[in-house]
Amino acid sequence: MSRISDRFKQLKAENKKALIPYVVAGDPVPEFTVKVMHEMVRKGADIIELGVPFSEPEAEGAVIQVAHERALTHNVSLRDTIQMVAEFRQSDKNTPVLLMGYINPIEKMGYEEFAKLAKTAGVDASLLVNVPPEEGVELEIALHKQGLDTIYLVAPTTTDARAEYLCGKSRGFTYYVSLKGTTGASTINMGEVEARFNHLKQFTKIPMVVGFGIKDGASAARVAEFADGSVVGSAIVQIFADNKDNPNAIIESVGELVYEMRTAMDLVSVG
Repeated sequence: MSRISDRFKQLKAENKKALIPYVVAGDPVPEFTVKVMHEMVRKGADIIELGVPFSEPEAEGAVIQVAHERALTHNVSLRDTIQMVAEFRQSDKNTPVLLMGYINPIEKMGYEEFAKLAKTAGVDASLLVNVPPEEGVELEIALHKQGLDTIYLVAPTTTDARAEYLCGKSRGFTYYVSLKGTTGASTINMGEVEARFNHLKQFTKIPMVVGFGIKDGASAARVAEFADGSVVGSAIVQIFADNKDNPNAIIESVGELVYEMRTAMDLVSVG
C-alpha cells in the first residue's frame, strides 16, 4: 500500500478529511520551498502537492502562472524539484508528496530516469495535466514499476464513460476539478459541485478529492461535507505573490491559512 493510501486509511479511521495544499517548487526562491512544506505539515496538511515549474502551465490561472515564472527565474528544474522532496524526506518520512505538472520536462528527462529518481527521493505520485492516460502508457508503466501512484483529473464536463475509465486508471486518489476553466476561479457553486461529485463518485473505489476554487476555511469545510479531501492552490500561492520579498511572512501567513482550513474541516461532522 502506498503512502497516499495509508494516509487516507488513517484519516478515515480518525473521521477526518484530507487537506492537500499546493505550492510551486522554487517560489519565490529555491531554498524556501522545503521550509514551507514543513510548515504546512505542522499546521495540518495531510498531503503536499508540489508544482514542477514549467514555462507554459496552461491549466493554471494567472496567480499560479506567475508563481511558475518566479521559480523559473531561478532556473528551478524537474531535477531540482525532486531534490527538494529528498531534502524534505530527511526529516519527514510520512507525509505523502505528489508532483503536479506537465509531461514536457519528464519527456526530456526520460520516463525510466524520472521514475527512479522520484522513487529514490521519496515522491509518492504524479499528476500530469497535459497527458491523457492513453498517451502516457509507457510513463505509467515506469511509475508503477517503482511503486508510484498515477492520479488523473475528472472534470464537470467529463462523460460517465470517460469518468469510469479515468477513475479506474487513478491510484492513490482521483482529483475532481470543481469547475470549468483554469485554477483560481473567483466563485464556485458548492451545490452544483456536490451534486456532480456525488454522481461521479460511483465510478471510483478509491478516495476522490476536490480542487479549484477552495480559498478559505469555509470553502474547505463545505467540501469536506461530501468529498474525501480539499486541494487548495491559488489562495496559498497568492500569499507568495503578496510577500515574495519577505519569505518569513509567507511562512507565517501560509501556516495560518492551512491551520484555518484544517480547523474548519475538522469541525465538520463526517462519516
